[in-house]
Amino acid sequence: MAEALVSVQIIPKTPNGEDSIPFVDEAIKIIEQAGVNYQVHPLETTMEGELATLLSVIEKMNQRMHELDCPSVISQVKIYSQKDHQASMSELTKKYR
Repeated sequence: MAEALVSVQIIPKTPNGEDSIPFVDEAIKIIEQAGVNYQVHPLETTMEGELATLLSVIEKMNQRMHELDCPSVISQVKIYSQKDHQASMSELTKKYR
């Protein structure tokens, strides 16, 4: 199990007002490259792992948006952690599955 769950919704202001979905896809690629366990949901993506690693992933997501010429980015973040390092998406949602 992991130390933390982090959910992030990234909202880039696109360079020319185009659809943001391709930019969000780029952000999800950053998560994939990090090799952390994650699930994409309609309004946010949840990652599972060590908190410092997950926060670093979010930083890289934001950097990628700027590399793609987004003038600004809003990242809404939720963090769930457990002292005993037993944070798990499957444990938190098992009664719904």
